[in-house]
Amino acid sequence: MKSILSLIAGTAAALLAATASAQSPAADFPSKPVTIVTPFAAGSGPDAVLRLVSDKLGRLWNQRVLVDNKPGGGGFIAIEQVRRAAPDGYTLLQLDSEHIAALPHLYKSRNFVTLQHFDPVASLFRTPFFVAVPTDSKWKNMTDLIASAKEKAGQVSYGSWGVGSPGHLGGQQLEALTGTHMQHVPYREVSQLFANVGSGEVQWSFASIPSSQGIYKAGKLRYIAIAAPKRIPQMPDVPTMAEAGGPASLEVNSFVSLLTPKGVSPAIKARINADVAKVIADPEIRARFDTFAFEPLAWSPEEIERNAEAKSKIYGELVRRGNISLD
Repeated sequence: MKSILSLIAGTAAALLAATASAQSPAADFPSKPVTIVTPFAAGSGPDAVLRLVSDKLGRLWNQRVLVDNKPGGGGFIAIEQVRRAAPDGYTLLQLDSEHIAALPHLYKSRNFVTLQHFDPVASLFRTPFFVAVPTDSKWKNMTDLIASAKEKAGQVSYGSWGVGSPGHLGGQQLEALTGTHMQHVPYREVSQLFANVGSGEVQWSFASIPSSQGIYKAGKLRYIAIAAPKRIPQMPDVPTMAEAGGPASLEVNSFVSLLTPKGVSPAIKARINADVAKVIADPEIRARFDTFAFEPLAWSPEEIERNAEAKSKIYGELVRRGNISLD
């Protein structure tokens, strides 16, 4: 009798466990293709990384993971598409820290706060920025650049890939920390920006490795500093901001994350976070990150939010100081 009761109890427990597993929203996720919408153009550094990650996720999930490029509109084309999507984890959004932390300050009239509409679920990477000057520039370091900016107030020019970009806000931060005023020249095309830095039409710019390497390898650019507290292995001869005579507290970087519309179940978000972290640890992904000088990140959603809040505070102050608006 006891053995029969034990068998019945065991069978019931197994059925309950199977039922609970079947009812868990993450148990069979994903059961259909997943789409990741990105505001970055095809062929850009973030797009290249996303396609690698998507391919690895697709193999891990045994489902297609599609990349949908929706550049333009300051990121809002991609943002609005995902904001309208069902909160089921099958539509994700790739954004950088500026889409998360700077947009609310730059588009005041929209009353749009990114993290009121989306939840961060997984981080991908962080990229540092260098100070790039023409190869024949007389500036050898940040001391020279800052001295020229002080001597010729408002005449030293720096370029960026758009108003409110890390290159623009980084320049604003350099001005604030050094008591200088420079002329900002925004570009629509990143390639044109660095071509013009290389030719001397603008005197300097912040630059990432993937966006400026073509001009750098052509011998038209020099990096005189990295806006970071440590040198990086990819460019070991480039000094830190402090080593080059610039403000030690100036760090210019951007991190890229995946987000979901509000309302996705915690179990599915946890599944995505764990699987993205697993993929980013893959040696092939790490090797590709190294070529771009991208630092792999495996942050929790809470860590993404904390880092975004820290950037938002800095960006808010810079936008107010520079009276910057994209409205």
